[in-house]
Amino acid sequence: MCRLDPAASVPDWALRASTLLAIVRTPDELSIVCPAESVPAETKAELGWMCLKLIGPFPFSMTGVLASFLLPLSANQISIFAVSTFDTDYVLIKEESWPFALSALQAAGHQLTATPV
Repeated sequence: MCRLDPAASVPDWALRASTLLAIVRTPDELSIVCPAESVPAETKAELGWMCLKLIGPFPFSMTGVLASFLLPLSANQISIFAVSTFDTDYVLIKEESWPFALSALQAAGHQLTATPV
């Protein structure tokens, strides 16, 4: 996860991401979520995240999908960063919390499969 100046152009290194790429601009910042190996060392970034994909697509009228996934993580003090697309949701979890997150999700009844994002 990277934070750039709100007026910055989207950098070429971000656009070369071959997996998950999310770009959000607000009046306060330009945020980029992409693979860590794409991020130059001088860029302000929060590294060390792993990604879980919720298998979609989920209709917009369906409620509670993301909440059912996040509640067991919150109950176990596991912080997340969520990214949503038109079809599905992605939940990023810090590497050091990964084994605890997987255990919490399985205990809550979620089925997990290993598929690279």
